Amino acid sequence: MNKLRVVLRGTTPPDEQQKRRFESFLEKKYGTQVALIWKEDASVRGGFRLEIGSEVYDWSLRGRFLQLKDTLSELRPTDGDVIPLLKETVHNWTPQALAHDTGSVLSVGDGIATVSGLEHAEYGEILLFSSGVRGMVQELRRGEVGCILFGDEQDISAGSAVRRTGRTAGMPVGDKFIGRVVDALGNPIDGKGPIRADGWGAIESPAPGIIDRQPVNKPLETGLLAIDSMFPIGRGQRELIIGDRQTGKTAIALDAILNQKGKDVVCIYVAVGQKASSVAQLTETLRRRGAMEYCTVVCAFAGDAAPLQYIAPYSGCALAEYFMNMGRDVLIVYDDLSKHAVAYRALSLLLGRSPGREAYPGDVFYLHSRLLERAAHLSDARGGGSMTALPIVETQAGDVSAYIPTNIISITDGQIFLESDLFFAGQRPAVNIGLSVSRVGGDAQTKAMKKASGAIRLDLAQYREMEVFTQFSSDLDDATRRQIAYGQGLMQLLRQPQHHPLRQHEQVILLVAALEHVMQDLPPKRIGDFKRGLLAYTEAETPHICQELEQTGVLTDELRADIVEAARDYLARFLGER
Repeated sequence: MNKLRVVLRGTTPPDEQQKRRFESFLEKKYGTQVALIWKEDASVRGGFRLEIGSEVYDWSLRGRFLQLKDTLSELRPTDGDVIPLLKETVHNWTPQALAHDTGSVLSVGDGIATVSGLEHAEYGEILLFSSGVRGMVQELRRGEVGCILFGDEQDISAGSAVRRTGRTAGMPVGDKFIGRVVDALGNPIDGKGPIRADGWGAIESPAPGIIDRQPVNKPLETGLLAIDSMFPIGRGQRELIIGDRQTGKTAIALDAILNQKGKDVVCIYVAVGQKASSVAQLTETLRRRGAMEYCTVVCAFAGDAAPLQYIAPYSGCALAEYFMNMGRDVLIVYDDLSKHAVAYRALSLLLGRSPGREAYPGDVFYLHSRLLERAAHLSDARGGGSMTALPIVETQAGDVSAYIPTNIISITDGQIFLESDLFFAGQRPAVNIGLSVSRVGGDAQTKAMKKASGAIRLDLAQYREMEVFTQFSSDLDDATRRQIAYGQGLMQLLRQPQHHPLRQHEQVILLVAALEHVMQDLPPKRIGDFKRGLLAYTEAETPHICQELEQTGVLTDELRADIVEAARDYLARFLGER
């Protein structure tokens, strides 16, 4: 009968009684006879170390200390005072005979480590290197695993020891993260001290099933007239923001965050591959406007390693899921998933995976689908919380048919396409009416907004089409000229300065006035002044309109008539002041 070969290491050989105890334990554990092979090892102090293939039982002083450290790291104090809990745990703690799979590093470089000897390692499992650096299993091969590193690889070299932890990757979560700026691992980087976590969230978790969801029917207003009137976003929706570089994609997401002030919505902004200066400027804007009171910024800068850029969106999603499962509404912005895909491509190529289209790996679709599918409006049985996702994707020369854009368009519930020509012409937000869509539609609008927006999208589409044809003709009839003037007025109406989101009643008042042709004869250049004046006039002279719209969310025929009357009264005053 073959005996199980076991290597026993220590500074001094075991006595006969210790040897019999080891043999009895191993025979009971593995059901076979064992052959103990003694090897003196000066690094194993204060005990012994048993090695059975890749499994290790470490009863040395260092092994017992690491076991106690792991036990303490899992403590979750409920009342905020951790000292009594630590004392009780240390007093009652006894070391256990726990086997750890250990391996050794074959090679390391570019944020990737190849490890041998971990026969039972699982995909997504956290590995702990002897230097204290942690990594995550990303590639499983015969006899070795590929691991991405979350720390400095300078302390890791070929031959370094590495062991399994049995845990999947995650990040600390809790209410204290609101108002803070953290990195992809949940560590604070805003200089305000440590953050006390309320729990631990897995960065990879299954999306809620159909039974756990309910329809998306509650509006999440962005404060942008062009979006809320034509491409409404509901709580639990995934709406893509797509366009070329420097066309205002981040500005739309930022305005949406600012508009959530006072609406009990937690906002999470995930920066992937952005410049540190850009993120600092955005964070300062949020802080200056009081939005950091309900916002968390998760950062993986352009200078960070590709593994951190890869996990940053999942870390932000884990934090968002914590709030969603608590029954709260969450808005999460991924800025942007183009750089996220590039970081994943770099990792995949370094791991030796076969490149596919545009050198991306074959599972790049799954990369984003398993992230965005976690956005949902949970059922009442699950608490009724929601996570609304606004992923951002950058295009090249407006090409929405490229690989990554088409992948994400097929995952999301609609897209807001920003056009460079409109942006440079001064139309901001530069929303392309024809290519943008919301697949939730009117279900995510209040009754007042739904009724007020009417046929604005159809009118704008007719104007854009007519504008193309009329640029080749100098002789226009009065009806065509009037239609073009009306369309130009609507385009001016949709122009909105950054960081100035509109409230619901303000949007309804402007839409009713425009669609009732109140501002038909105004020159386009004066419509901006007319909008601001009309809103101020309505607030001062007819406050019942604003109050009723905000309280009921319904636009009655009487209320519409009051709005039109107020708008015409102000128009007469506006023209008289000219």
